[in-house]
Amino acid sequence: MSLAYDAILARDGAARLRRAAIAAAVAAVVITAMAATGLLDPARFADAWPAVVQLSREMFPPDFGRFPGWLRPLADTLAMSIAGTAIAVGLSLPLALAAAGNTTPNRAVYHVARLVLNLLRSIPELIMGIILVAMVGFGALPGVLALGLHSVGMVGKFFAESIEHVDPKPVEAARAAGATTPQVVWHAVVAQVMPQLADTTIYRWEYNFRASTVLGAVGAGGIGFELIAALRVLDYAQVSAILICMLACVTLVDGLGAALRRGLK
Repeated sequence: MSLAYDAILARDGAARLRRAAIAAAVAAVVITAMAATGLLDPARFADAWPAVVQLSREMFPPDFGRFPGWLRPLADTLAMSIAGTAIAVGLSLPLALAAAGNTTPNRAVYHVARLVLNLLRSIPELIMGIILVAMVGFGALPGVLALGLHSVGMVGKFFAESIEHVDPKPVEAARAAGATTPQVVWHAVVAQVMPQLADTTIYRWEYNFRASTVLGAVGAGGIGFELIAALRVLDYAQVSAILICMLACVTLVDGLGAALRRGLK
């Protein structure tokens, strides 16, 4: 009895030491990263304080004089986020079915689909925006394509992981009933993960609205283009007004997303 108790204590002590060692290693990596990026340099922050004060004075009060002219870019930004998300969902579902171990036709298709998702996820939407502006010109179109293609990498990954965790019993029952492969996939696999797919889609739409503002920096349209234009002429009062408009729109989109999630439950 005593030997068993001592063995339990020894295992518990070893587990604690292992957890402590992992925590210490993570803390060391975090502190090293913070030091390497200047976060632990108080002199740097002290030197920047006068510029922070000066910039804050120039940003307030906000200048909403051009607000009517921002309504169309804000609408374009919303349209870009919706269209980009639609492209992402339309391309992600077939890729996810190919990239999920329980629905892929074979291992070769599985690895190719995973490679495509990794490739699309590894290229930031800003870089895609630059490339697509060079291909199709300025405006909202390159922004929509950049958002959609980049989103495929992340949305497809989440879709594939959800599909891989479905309950196999309905799939087996559908096959035993003589259902074709498309019928099995749609009625026994996709039907199970539909709530997770909807959640992922809504979250990605919220993200795409925020990301679409950044694409204006490369000429992809939307309110981001107006923001960059104001920054170029150092009109910080207009910059703060545009940021306030963006905050209001992001809050609205987040609220709509929450309402949609509640409605789908």
